[in-house]
Amino acid sequence: MVTFVDRVTLHLRAGKGGNGCVSVRREKFKPLAGPDGGNGGHGGDVVLVADPQVTTLLSYHHSPHRHAGNGGFGMGDHRSGAAGESLELPVPVGTVVKDAAGQTLADLITPGMRLVVAPGGQGGLGNAALASPKRKAPGFALLGTPGWEGDVQLELKTVADVALVGYPSAGKSSLIAAISAARPKIADYPFTTLHPNLGVVEAGDVRFTVADVPGLIEGASEGRGLGLEFLRHVERCTALVHVLDCATLEPGRDPLSDLDVILAELAAYPVPDGQVPLLERPQLVALNKVDVPEARDLADLVRPDIEARGFRVFEISAVSRAGLRPLTFALAEIVAAHRAAAAAAPAPERVVIRPRGAERDFEVRIEGGTYGNVYRILGAKPVRWVQQTDFQNEEAVGFLADRLEKLGVEDELFRVGATAGSTVVIGEGDGIVFDWHPSLSSAAELMTAPRGTDPRLDLSTRRTSSQRRERYHERMDAKAEARAELEAERLAGRRDEEDRDDR
Repeated sequence: MVTFVDRVTLHLRAGKGGNGCVSVRREKFKPLAGPDGGNGGHGGDVVLVADPQVTTLLSYHHSPHRHAGNGGFGMGDHRSGAAGESLELPVPVGTVVKDAAGQTLADLITPGMRLVVAPGGQGGLGNAALASPKRKAPGFALLGTPGWEGDVQLELKTVADVALVGYPSAGKSSLIAAISAARPKIADYPFTTLHPNLGVVEAGDVRFTVADVPGLIEGASEGRGLGLEFLRHVERCTALVHVLDCATLEPGRDPLSDLDVILAELAAYPVPDGQVPLLERPQLVALNKVDVPEARDLADLVRPDIEARGFRVFEISAVSRAGLRPLTFALAEIVAAHRAAAAAAPAPERVVIRPRGAERDFEVRIEGGTYGNVYRILGAKPVRWVQQTDFQNEEAVGFLADRLEKLGVEDELFRVGATAGSTVVIGEGDGIVFDWHPSLSSAAELMTAPRGTDPRLDLSTRRTSSQRRERYHERMDAKAEARAELEAERLAGRRDEEDRDDR
């Protein structure tokens, strides 16, 4: 049964914004007292919160699909829809959030940090909000936009002061159980520890956390064993403790060779930019299992060689607890010195991110098609406006045309060579496809038409009264000319007959 998960993919869906309402207020003696449709509510966000009470991503491993609440629809009498309920997901402190492509979005290393990873959709405006001096009674409202939907990756990197590293069965789990209240699984076979264990240690007035990292073997940085899966839990530690097994019975192994292998694997593991390399951090060596007589003799033999490399060496026994107090106080000194240096260092400059408009709100991309060029309009505003448009309502479509024209889309289409009837697509993929007619760029506010209609979209070929009158006069004139020609021919024929009779 899985009890610890430090990497998971979440499938998130933020809430959809509610649609705006189309409504007209009706009073006594005032059947049309003005628009009063309310706005739709915004969709709920999905928020990640760094919670120190959470230690694993296990719950998201079993239930990776999460979604926030949708916004309510607007209603008449200026009643706006309810905002969708946001969803807060607690994650362990030290969680790295990445997008589906693996790009880091945030590093939640401080308790209480919040990240809106999936913003909710925007609620649509009702016809009351769309009213203006030129458009006093809109017969349409804007639809709510869909919320963000996609995958994010969560990767846990343990936040601890000290990391215990070493070969499998070197006694790391026994050591953390002896110096703290942690109770990891302990057995006499390799890879007993399958996930990092955390323990809190008190040495004098210093309290610090110790992480027991699953055993490393040669080639761990290249994917052998379990080390590569958990080396990232060492990245945030202040100090490292090399736990060396002095009582191993495996042939070809001794504390010196084990230390060389572990140092090589730590050197081969790349740390993120801005962090101190693993081998440049304070390191101590703990020669474990000295309660065994042969192990104590071996520890006395190798200790001078290890100290000659510049390491502080402690002979310990997790069973008899020999040497544990000096080791914990030495680690407390390192942790206290690091904390004091961090407190004395100048506070990093606070980065304030201010939203800034893009240089261009849209772009027109020309794509080849079977029946000619296709002009694709890309940009946040055009795509959002299309999502807000009810294409069953002619007035709403006309409002979209006005917005695009004011944004400069018409001029840009002219500039890139589009002509009347060209295929235009708004958005990626299939998007919204329509045949472009430049006549749609005239201002709809200056036109009079029933609510919910737009005369620019009326494709009827019915002739007006003046056109029918003009056509009637043309037919009458043509008939008069035809009768005059027939009368002239008749008279000419009569004259010919008279001339023949005279002869």
